[in-house]
Amino acid sequence: MTKRYGAQAAVDGVSLSVARGECIALLGPSGCGKTTTLRLVAGFILPDEGQILLNGTAIERAPPHRRQIGMVFQNYALFPHLTAAGNVAFGLEMRDVNRAERDRRVTEALAMVGLAHLADRYPARMSGGQQQRIALARALVIRPELLLLDEPLSNLDAGLRVEMREEIARLRDAAGITTLFVTHDQEEALALADRVAVMDRGRIVECAAPAELTERPRHLFTAGFLGARSVLAGRVEDGAFRTEGGVTVPLPADAPARPSHLVLRAARLALRPPGEAEAHLALPAVVEAATRLDDSIHYEVSVGPHRLRVHRPSAEPAFPPGAAVTLAAPPEAIAWIEDFTATTGALP
Repeated sequence: MTKRYGAQAAVDGVSLSVARGECIALLGPSGCGKTTTLRLVAGFILPDEGQILLNGTAIERAPPHRRQIGMVFQNYALFPHLTAAGNVAFGLEMRDVNRAERDRRVTEALAMVGLAHLADRYPARMSGGQQQRIALARALVIRPELLLLDEPLSNLDAGLRVEMREEIARLRDAAGITTLFVTHDQEEALALADRVAVMDRGRIVECAAPAELTERPRHLFTAGFLGARSVLAGRVEDGAFRTEGGVTVPLPADAPARPSHLVLRAARLALRPPGEAEAHLALPAVVEAATRLDDSIHYEVSVGPHRLRVHRPSAEPAFPPGAAVTLAAPPEAIAWIEDFTATTGALP
């Protein structure tokens, strides 16, 4: 599927299959094409090239209300002049569902999201979380073949965001509904999705299960974008990996044949006093900065010319800026990108 605006391809040859009952997140930075992709599937814009198949039927030219797709918008898009029940009923009215059936399904949908008692309340008198639930009920009441979520939690505060993330997962599982959702929030994508499609410049660069993306990213963009990591370019010399800054790292037996980048996960690295670390990889380092955030300390340490990220529990003894330490990396902290320039071609 391709969508251009002038000479710029907002969506550039995206191809993706979503299985029945599966939940896939489109994850990427602003401007990567994820929202345009969702709007193409919803029918709000038309593709310049490609097809959109739902249960084997091409729908890319069908109007939105004929696609049997439910959508929850970033700003919820509730009608202010309609009650909660009226908002939920709207899609059923568009589909000419008779009054008795409509009332029954609206009651069921409101009960499903725990807001049956607010059926007669207007959006202006609802909290953000309540409006989000009404938007979900409105999407689910039509019994869609596909549920689309556009940044569904971005307008909620941090505590409510976690609660609603769990609520969406519960409702999706209960309905067994196929879901495609857009987010820039990595934690949200990894928590909700069966697979995550990482997008950059209008293309899907990698699509895999959350654990695979976090543990073994195959694409340089994924390694740099997803999670707290440090990515070091280099090459193999004399049986070891030598970074562009001149730091030598031993290659494990299971390393790829032609690694081009070393990936170090911040949460799996450890800091030890000089000379105390026994690990697969132990490098002398200096603490450049230390920031306490909730239950962890986020360090920046220098190893040669490189600045690396390390996240440690705040219960551990802290190292102040300027302290000499050993950076210790067990095997599970390390991943490799194999010969990136030779295996991708599409992106630098």
